[in-house]
Formats: sequence, structure tokens, C-alpha cells
Amino acid sequence: MYTTNWLIIRDDGKRTFEVVISGISENAFSNKVIAMQREGMLVTSLLMPVSNKNASKDHIKLTGYTREEGLYDRLVKQHLKIIQQNLGEID
Repeated sequence: MYTTNWLIIRDDGKRTFEVVISGISENAFSNKVIAMQREGMLVTSLLMPVSNKNASKDHIKLTGYTREEGLYDRLVKQHLKIIQQNLGEID
């Protein structure tokens, strides 16, 4: 039996987090966060098992972090911008 996990991304620079529900696989999510870390971004990923069918992402709290809706999308855009800047430096 496969278990379902909450995909959580943390911005350690701004001390914010978001529970990602965008239909992305756990592997793709982890790879994206690792790519961001390699570019020097202060992000961390967490995979937390979903405890039951009635679990809600609104009940997830991380000590010292505040919830930010749209964090994952903002970080993906920021990562894309960093990659484009790095490619511009190579040319």
C-alpha cells in the first residue's frame, strides 16, 4: 500500500512555509527543491505522511514559521530568474 504525503516547502530566509497541493509528484518536488538549493536558495522540503482521509493542510503548523500562500510558485519563479541570470553570465 502506498502512503500519501504532504509536500511542504520552507523558505528559511523569510521563515515561511506552504503545503503544496499542485499535483506534482514527490520525486519532482524533491528534485525541484534540490535544484533551488544548488543555486544558493535557502529552502527546505519536508514530506509528512497524511494521517487519515479527513486530514487538512490547514492543521499543519511549523514552529517558528508562518504560512504563506503561493510560496512554492514564488520560489519557482525566483529559481527560474536565477537560472536565466546564470545563463546570461555564461554567454
